[in-house]
Amino acid sequence: QVQLVESGGGSVQVGGSLRLSCAASGATFGRYSMAWFRQAPSKDREGVASLEPDGTTNYVDSVKGRFTISRDNDKKILYLQMNNLEPEDTGMYYCAADFWARAYGVDWFTPGAYKSWGQGTQVTVSS
Repeated sequence: QVQLVESGGGSVQVGGSLRLSCAASGATFGRYSMAWFRQAPSKDREGVASLEPDGTTNYVDSVKGRFTISRDNDKKILYLQMNNLEPEDTGMYYCAADFWARAYGVDWFTPGAYKSWGQGTQVTVSS
């Protein structure tokens, strides 16, 4: 099971930018489907973006055009570049790996579909 450690969160004002990083352990990092999720207080965990080994990306509608997910397989790091941040983007951001449930037709934004999770990094956007 891959180990994940997120970093890069912080407090920014509306319209600002942050880049989150997720450092992974394990020799097969490049083979994993990976994703970013977020969870605001009193809300369910929400899929933000996913990245397949073949480069296919998925985004939740609310972040399309503002967020970009990418990976560096040599460094074993997953990134989330977040631009033009809004107060609604506030939450704890989690990195997830190993989309085990894909073969069963489960959607990429389903939290239970991933085997490995990081501890999260907080993002706060203030107006």
